[in-house]
Amino acid sequence: MENTGTLTLAAAPIGRVEDASARLRTALVEADIIAAEDTRRLRRLAADLGVSPSARVVSYYDANERARAAELLDELRAGRDVLVITDAGLPGVSDPGYRLVTAAVEAEVPVTVLPGPSAVTTALVISGLPSDRFCFEGFLPRKGGERAARLRALAGEPRTMVFFEAPHRLAATLEAMAAALGADRRAAVCRELTKTYEEVRRGPLGELAGWAAGGVRGEITLVVAGAPEVAGQVDVGDLAVEVERRVGEGTPRKQAIGDVAREHGVPKRELYDAVIAYKADH
Repeated sequence: MENTGTLTLAAAPIGRVEDASARLRTALVEADIIAAEDTRRLRRLAADLGVSPSARVVSYYDANERARAAELLDELRAGRDVLVITDAGLPGVSDPGYRLVTAAVEAEVPVTVLPGPSAVTTALVISGLPSDRFCFEGFLPRKGGERAARLRALAGEPRTMVFFEAPHRLAATLEAMAAALGADRRAAVCRELTKTYEEVRRGPLGELAGWAAGGVRGEITLVVAGAPEVAGQVDVGDLAVEVERRVGEGTPRKQAIGDVAREHGVPKRELYDAVIAYKADH
């Protein structure tokens, strides 16, 4: 589509204003329209960055996202550039933005991103948990039953999981996680990331739940280890072959059976029977 504007999704600092990019400063000045989750916070950010946007500023938050998206799409079609910015992090990640992007893509309006701070990836890499594969689950349901059901569905998820949570619900969420995923499952509570009082508490879910019971403040991102891999079913017939191999190398049969059974987590009696059957067949 010719002569349309460009939709830009801009990452805002999650803590320190110094993390804002030079491109964000430029975009705030050059945009025709700025759609902000909180217009007051936008103006404060602009002042901190030393820029004075001349754009028309409109609110764009959860309650008005659907209606505002249609309005902004009309502006884009009319050739005006629209910048979307939320209070912190990237628009569309548990924040308004998805509906407008979808509409713009369908209308063949150009969409671009000014990358930058994200609580999701910041927490992931500082957690100390595996980061090669992960999934983002956003906020869990507030109601206890719905939250428990969602966590049960995630109990077997092998990837590291990242969640957002409100500080006043953190203790209850950690308790629910310990119940559904196991009190020994490793996790990290990342609080006030990039800010003056940044804190990362690492440990088993049960231990973290006890710590959070005393009350926690600030912006919270939770990172939880994925489910451990379940070893495949061991074929005791193959283990019987391993026992006989060790016997052939000089290990007494009784010791070889005990060693192999312990190493592979199978009952010694079961392995003994398999060895007898193997010898009978060979």
